Amino acid sequence: MQSNNAVKPYITILNSSAEEYIIQKSRFIGYAMPCNTEEEALSFIESKRKEHAQATHNCYAYVIGANAGIMRYSDDGEPQGTAGLPMMGVLQAKNLVNLCVVVTRYFGGILLGAGGLVRAYSRGCTLAVDSAKIITMQLCRRMVFDVPYPNWDRLKYFFNQDDRIILENEEYAAQVTAGILVKEEDAEAVLEAVQSLINDTPDYILSDSFVHYWSST
Repeated sequence: MQSNNAVKPYITILNSSAEEYIIQKSRFIGYAMPCNTEEEALSFIESKRKEHAQATHNCYAYVIGANAGIMRYSDDGEPQGTAGLPMMGVLQAKNLVNLCVVVTRYFGGILLGAGGLVRAYSRGCTLAVDSAKIITMQLCRRMVFDVPYPNWDRLKYFFNQDDRIILENEEYAAQVTAGILVKEEDAEAVLEAVQSLINDTPDYILSDSFVHYWSST
């Protein structure tokens, strides 16, 4: 069994998205969805096929696994290599995993040619993933501190200014209880910095490591 310590950062999307555009009277709709398993990806593809049963094509590409262990794509009736493969190329260029993209086309009566199709489906895939929130998944840990009030202002300033730390919550009672998120690799150094800052070791709880998206903005 793979341990958490073997997990490396990977890039994916946080939320689903949809973008629509017109090229030479053909209507294209690009959809992106986070998927952690191939079953989820296939279910998403099937849902779009049902939603757009009258569409000319529902092409797709998906990558599953932090190490991109599963990669599949389909031209769904478009000339070979003009839809699914260019979409997969977009995902690979952005190093994205654990997601599925479907680009639906309603034919508008004007042939786009092989090059035009490649550009159209690449654009649909790009628009879909760019309109979703792209995130990096990291091995993280949570720390919960009980901080005496005289130390809180200094500590809160440190939590808010240090880009290794995300201050998740703070509760005020007899003491301040503050929860922070840090990357696994930074946990020990952050704890040492807290101890040095207040010249003491506050009461704290350190969680086990877990995979979580990292965003300090």
